[in-house]
Amino acid sequence: MKNNNSRTKAFAIGVSIITSFYSLASVAESQFSHALNGNNLLGLYRTNQFQLNQGACKNCAITPQASWYFEQETIAIPLSNAHSFDPTLSAQDDVKQWVTSQSSATNAMPPLVWLGSPHVAVGKLSQDGKFMQSENSKTPLSITPKIESNQSYYNQASEQHFAGRNLVMHGTAEQTHFTARSIWPLDYNLDLNQIPYKPLADQETIASLIRDKNGGASAPFSARILYKNPNLTSLQNKPVLSFVLNGAQGDDDEAHGGHFAVATGRFGAQGEWQDWLVNNFYNLGSVSEKGIIAASLPMDSYQGDLNSGQSWYRPSYMLVAVLKNERSAATYQSAINRVMQHFYRQDFLYRHAGVNCAGINLETLRSLDWNIPKLGATNLPKAFAALPYKALSDMNLESGLKAYDYLSAEQTNLYPFVAFETIGNDLLSRIAKNQANSAFEKQLAEDLEAIIYVHIPQFPSSRAMGQAPVASLDEYIARTPADMSQWKIIPVGARDFPDALKDKNAPAEPLRPAYYGLIAWFVILMLALLGMRNIFRKLRKS
Repeated sequence: MKNNNSRTKAFAIGVSIITSFYSLASVAESQFSHALNGNNLLGLYRTNQFQLNQGACKNCAITPQASWYFEQETIAIPLSNAHSFDPTLSAQDDVKQWVTSQSSATNAMPPLVWLGSPHVAVGKLSQDGKFMQSENSKTPLSITPKIESNQSYYNQASEQHFAGRNLVMHGTAEQTHFTARSIWPLDYNLDLNQIPYKPLADQETIASLIRDKNGGASAPFSARILYKNPNLTSLQNKPVLSFVLNGAQGDDDEAHGGHFAVATGRFGAQGEWQDWLVNNFYNLGSVSEKGIIAASLPMDSYQGDLNSGQSWYRPSYMLVAVLKNERSAATYQSAINRVMQHFYRQDFLYRHAGVNCAGINLETLRSLDWNIPKLGATNLPKAFAALPYKALSDMNLESGLKAYDYLSAEQTNLYPFVAFETIGNDLLSRIAKNQANSAFEKQLAEDLEAIIYVHIPQFPSSRAMGQAPVASLDEYIARTPADMSQWKIIPVGARDFPDALKDKNAPAEPLRPAYYGLIAWFVILMLALLGMRNIFRKLRKS
């Protein structure tokens, strides 16, 4: 199987399908541009550092493993440094060795950037949601088809939400119309002079901001400055290291934990941030019902893609570290590029209990020597007891192993909420106060100019509104039905990685944590049996 995330030809029920009666020779050039137009940005990179590729990638300057996942997608391929990683090392060992051996640790390019579409449109959506308007043109607009497995989609409420607003859309410019694949409102741009300076009050925490109004899925977009260097006067062209938390979905009981990602980039002249590069880790071993593929991709696609965009099915929250120098953000981006290369090769597998969107990113930051505090396991004794209990009660060994993995995992690596909150607290309480220890922390502290908290609401659609993600196993249990047969679950198919693409010389994955618990129980059982044997022997002799 190459990539089962193909777009179905049937449009979603209720979506306006535009049949143009205009005899347009071509789409207005001034309104639409090439996705890699000119000298624009993709995160911290210039678009002229990439070339556009649509469809199957033959003889590309990227690994065949990375190419395989995107054979039906539009991607940007780096023109150089596309193989900057060490295939003989594990991902985190690669990062640690690389960062200590580089005089300037910012040379690795992304394996690829998932663009999704070849064109970009900027303009206003008409009141009826059927046209893209600019000063001199009015172009018929259609919406990309809904993926068949997607549970909900763009509808009349979506049209009303975006009508009359300035938007940027990724899509495909046809001869007579534009087909939008992602939608992003430009009134989300951030102007330093219009963002209130509002540090956390005595009773406020980052956690309370996230949980306000049950996560604030319907609350308006907002931003506030939590920390600011008095010398900062503008965000224009400022580099950023940004942390993104996506909330719980309203229609999937397996998705209450939310999602976590890290982005890098620069603010635009008008406070734009839609072209920041988001590093998004998802399970490559399954086919997402929304078409999500783990990748580095622009923020407006990450949040606003009509099928896979986070803003279409949950609220989101962002902590933006505004920097005066890009070096810390560039070092992280180069490091995570290497990790993504290992991920595409399946040198390590995505595991929801710890090696997930939060864990992969936090361990990479720790490999760079940012000593983000660890909170420890949820409950190791309970993990040890849960292994045989769940295995026997469910008559399934995997059920017991899974329980052990979750209860024994480092909490900052397990829960996106906890990862986001811990990073935010460390930025505010230590880095912003210049209480850094390592070289990376001192560099980050020296360059930090502001910390901005951003609330991003959920876009209206036919999907149920989401809420704040959970921060503990107890919260998860309280939020879901006790009877798992009553859970709302969206089934997904497996994505089988070809044996021909597997590197037999890749380092072996570390032993799964639950196997240590299983080994311990095996040893205990063997000792118990030996003990009982000795007792019986003594009884016989007596």
